[in-house]
Amino acid sequence: MNAPPKPLLSVLAGHPVWPPPVWLMRQAGRYLPEYRAIRAEVPDFVALCLDPVRAAEVTLQPIRRFGFDAAILFSDILMLPWALGHGLAFKEGEGPVLPKLRDAAAVDRLDPTQVRAKLAPVMETVRRIRSGLTAEGFDATALIGFAGAPFTVACYMIEGGGSKDFAATRALAYADPALFQRLMDLLVDATVDYLSAQADAGAEVLMLFDSWAGVLSPTLFRTHVIAPAQRIVARLRVLHPGIPVIGFPRLAGLMVGEYAKASGVAAVGLDTGMEPHAAVALVGGDVAVQGNLDPMALVAGGAALRAEAASILTGLRGQRLIFNLGHGIVPQTPPDHVGALVEQIRAA
Repeated sequence: MNAPPKPLLSVLAGHPVWPPPVWLMRQAGRYLPEYRAIRAEVPDFVALCLDPVRAAEVTLQPIRRFGFDAAILFSDILMLPWALGHGLAFKEGEGPVLPKLRDAAAVDRLDPTQVRAKLAPVMETVRRIRSGLTAEGFDATALIGFAGAPFTVACYMIEGGGSKDFAATRALAYADPALFQRLMDLLVDATVDYLSAQADAGAEVLMLFDSWAGVLSPTLFRTHVIAPAQRIVARLRVLHPGIPVIGFPRLAGLMVGEYAKASGVAAVGLDTGMEPHAAVALVGGDVAVQGNLDPMALVAGGAALRAEAASILTGLRGQRLIFNLGHGIVPQTPPDHVGALVEQIRAA
């Protein structure tokens, strides 16, 4: 007997599906009490990402609760610089803290040969999720692996953590383009290796998160967002011909169309500020769109949530849509609101 079709994979293969498949960025996390219970057992976030049993369990929690059409690996985009030997810690109230990469010597210290070995526990997590989905009867649920896109990963490495405008990163890109490009080339290679390992372990879809793409000028956007995505997608297509890639160039604005057409992604994620119908016109019919409900509407719930979700569903009916948020779920989100959203989408 053939396995039942997976709606997410159908959309990514070029077929409109209605109601659209739905999953949510950061769907496994702090808004769920069952996640908080596990997090209390492992205070160190990096340790949790490297614990295959717990990381797989956390990934499966929202699938059991809400029946999403995709499970996404529980990990973090900054596990790659950690595997490169750059250093990483998560501090309460501060977020990620990394050494500041500002010179050639710091790039020299990065070791891409260690990525697969150091992230082997993450691949075990992927295998456990894939087998867990089958064992628990979620045969129509796809498994998404992911990595941070090179520019966004570089942002955190250069700044030493988060930032409002990533000024040091942009300044380095202008002041020392050769050094910046050298870092980007290294990150492209490491990202391909990391995502390929996830595909080998059982990921059926791969996603590139370029959370800070929108801080760049159009010229640098083409150089450090579109070009690396194009290289990564092309190489993954050779290594894993049947596995689609979703790109999320957050805050790309009008550049989203050029990104979608040039990068080779199967779907492009839309941030909250993007008008979905306009995005479809920019992207064209060959690329699916994913998004883009405001996470704050999900927090509010009720009539506001229903209206915002209905606007997306009505505006994109008949299109190749993957329903998602425009950014990740925030911790204060009531789980009941997530359940109500899924019910609304299923009834569309």
